[in-house]
Amino acid sequence: MQTTSLSTAARIAIEPDFAWDGQDAYLFDIDGTLLRSRDRVHFDSFAAGVHRVTGFEITLGGILLHGNTDTAILREACRQAGIPAQVLEERVDAILEAMRNSVAERRHELDLALMPGVEDVLRHLAQKSALLGVATGNLEAIGWIKIEKAGLREWFRFGGFSDHFPIRGELIAHAAWKAREMAGRDATVCVVGDTPRDIEAAHSNFLPVIAVATGRSSFDELLEAKPEACVSSLADLLATVQGRP
Repeated sequence: MQTTSLSTAARIAIEPDFAWDGQDAYLFDIDGTLLRSRDRVHFDSFAAGVHRVTGFEITLGGILLHGNTDTAILREACRQAGIPAQVLEERVDAILEAMRNSVAERRHELDLALMPGVEDVLRHLAQKSALLGVATGNLEAIGWIKIEKAGLREWFRFGGFSDHFPIRGELIAHAAWKAREMAGRDATVCVVGDTPRDIEAAHSNFLPVIAVATGRSSFDELLEAKPEACVSSLADLLATVQGRP
């Protein structure tokens, strides 16, 4: 792993044989990677959706949210609240739809901040003819609402979401399959994420990873999971190509 320090704050570690901007397709995580939510709209949709459909009260307290999927979080919250499994299975689709509707109804309350360098990196990869997609634990409708609200929709042609994939490795596999349908069967696909779970899910599908320490995981925590590239931010990653022919 080659490590480059571009400033006192920037940290970069890239495997010598990994061309981070030379892949055919990229799967970007949303929360913590592309943007940060400074509101509770998505968070509140879990309790609102469950209560609207079942009348039960749930809390997300004690549940690991970072790097998790909406469907897995919902199931854990319902189990934690003592909601009978049969009730959940009968009504899970209605709960998920209520969650989507809750976020759509409150989209005007979304307060999103782009992570450093996001638009510049997306532009750089697009100029190199890379296919750009998202791969996120968000439900599809919620993920696209965030992307649109953040002004990023123009960059992304497809996505992988958790609606039918509570396990992150499965949604990554589905998104990679879609990428290769569009870019070619032998296309190289790279995951970009901010958690050890992103790295684990990518490697379980034999995909390289660019890990960015703009979420809750530190640079050192991400580096420990052995991504092909580990960076303090996408802005710092892009700075590594400045002056390149």
